[in-house]
Amino acid sequence: MSSRNQENKAAVWDYWQKLNHVPNDQVADIIRSAVHDDVNWNGSAPIDQVQGVDDLIADVWEPLLRSFPDLKRTPDIFMGGIEEGESRYSSDDGTEWVSGCGHLTGTFVEDWLGIPASGKKTHMYFGQFYVMRDGKITESYVMLDVLSVMRQAGYEVLPPSPGADGGKVPPPAAGDGILLTEQDPLEGRKSIQLVDAMGRGLERYVRDRDGGDMSRMEQWQYWTPDMKWYGYSGIGRCYTLEEFADFHQRPWLHGFGDRGLSSNPDDGRVMGFVGEGSYACGGIWDVVFSHHHGTYAGIPATGKLMTIRDFDWWKRGPNGLLIENWIPIDLIDLTRQMGVDLMERLAVLVDERKGKNWW
Repeated sequence: MSSRNQENKAAVWDYWQKLNHVPNDQVADIIRSAVHDDVNWNGSAPIDQVQGVDDLIADVWEPLLRSFPDLKRTPDIFMGGIEEGESRYSSDDGTEWVSGCGHLTGTFVEDWLGIPASGKKTHMYFGQFYVMRDGKITESYVMLDVLSVMRQAGYEVLPPSPGADGGKVPPPAAGDGILLTEQDPLEGRKSIQLVDAMGRGLERYVRDRDGGDMSRMEQWQYWTPDMKWYGYSGIGRCYTLEEFADFHQRPWLHGFGDRGLSSNPDDGRVMGFVGEGSYACGGIWDVVFSHHHGTYAGIPATGKLMTIRDFDWWKRGPNGLLIENWIPIDLIDLTRQMGVDLMERLAVLVDERKGKNWW
């Protein structure tokens, strides 16, 4: 199994390196060489699902490269694993995963997704999970921080983030997030077991019973006090466990806060809960997670049953506790379920700046 994981990582890493270095008119050939013809590709809103390599090239890559012709990928974390039931979140079906996160950087020269081109160098955080079959990509789940691209172009469609925002999301402090070589499987199990225990702590919270009291979750058992939590634009970053509680957990539990609503295995996609070395990763895509109970991101409660797209990469520190967490959440998808179209908000702002509909 470890050799298969190494082969999969090598295939994806080679794919990423080629995309960084070939001329844009050769990108389609590189994609076809690495991706199955019938690939199931899923991107964060407003891109969403694309079926098949032809549409992936035409609908995703070609517009992206027209807007950012010098686009380059800089990974901060790169890892893989085969699901063998090591996590209570994962199956034991042998699904082969490769995942990574980091930045896409390019000069923004043509409008993209309705965002006006700034002409400036732009950094867009990405997170990605691949399912591998016979050495090629058969499923792909991609988070792109579209809200950050809007902000860098001068457009704000949400209230200020509770946590710190702006600038590039930091890589692992130890600089050890690119796991190209084989890792000690015992260390990987330690990482995923710690994440499992932390998740069980989160699930001890019961909204109707606990309200704003988060003490039952006992997160101090699993995180260092100076932990770093890196959220996407609209949520922001937290630099201590106390900030994590105040800037993310409290607003999130006020807005949502249900636990254990999704028990249907066909409800969305649970992905890649694997550990490798001192890192663990996992994600959920269009999985039911809570009702919309209270105001979040300035949007009043709707009572709707919500699904979520959410990735995580965790770093286990030398003291056996979690020290860093990178967590993209698709807020454009989340808010549209709450009845607010952030892309329409952007369009209104763009028209106002052009002097249209000023009356």
